[in-house]
Amino acid sequence: MNISLEPLYSWLLTHGLRIALILVAWVVVLKISKKLITKFEEKLSEGQEEERKKRIKTLGRIFKNTVAVVVGVIFGLIILKEFGVDIGPILAGAGIVGLAVGFGAQTLVKDVLSGLFILLENHFRVGDVIQVAGVAGLVESISLRVTTLRDLEGKVHIIANGEMGVLSNLTKEWSRVVLDIGVAYKEDPDYVMGVIREVGNEMLEDKEYKKLILEPVEILGVDDFADSAVVIKAMIKTRPLKQWQVAREFRRRLKKAFDSKSIEIPFPHRTIYMGEAANKGKLVVHAQVKQEQA
Repeated sequence: MNISLEPLYSWLLTHGLRIALILVAWVVVLKISKKLITKFEEKLSEGQEEERKKRIKTLGRIFKNTVAVVVGVIFGLIILKEFGVDIGPILAGAGIVGLAVGFGAQTLVKDVLSGLFILLENHFRVGDVIQVAGVAGLVESISLRVTTLRDLEGKVHIIANGEMGVLSNLTKEWSRVVLDIGVAYKEDPDYVMGVIREVGNEMLEDKEYKKLILEPVEILGVDDFADSAVVIKAMIKTRPLKQWQVAREFRRRLKKAFDSKSIEIPFPHRTIYMGEAANKGKLVVHAQVKQEQA
């Protein structure tokens, strides 16, 4: 019994060849579209401020993903047609299935709509640091369904857009260092505030840090009388994401300035009280240990 391979050869030379060309076209269209979107991002980002650049980058990623899905669906249907599949009922069935899924996937719809509003209203962008759903971290990616954060320890947190609730953006447009500086009660607060201001001015003149600080240090004054310290509150306005770097350097310089000027910073210590008490006519010596702040 001889099996004719002529129909297979004929199919390969017609439909098979077309399918191969469609796959090549699929890859080419994806590469060209991604390259065009990247070029468009770079063009729009030229001469723009950092906040604008981050928003363009975020929207560019979303647009690339959307184009990839749309192109994939179109070319997938074309390939099915080459295999002899009638795509008309598939399209009609997709509408019915989509309607059914819509009723059963309210959470998914909620996530997608929330993601859309996040992008349209510009709540945050890739590269921002946000605090949401009990975690905080750097925004690594945003999709219509989820947002991905990476915290300081390197942990990745994936949060559904519809479950975010109250969101805090720590780096939108500018950031701020808030410092509660405690000194001993014996120190003159006006003198201490002068030293704090001097340290702030020194950082403004520093070649590295003057690029990160937007405004001189703002001293709000004596904020609290704590158990063992007078608390002075100060603030420094910085570029986005730079508040932690500026805060660490400011504290280092302030500690050295306080040491050089003999300004006391309270610290925990123990005080031992010695006393005598009468006990059945005898004198005994006892010690009492009390934990307090200097």
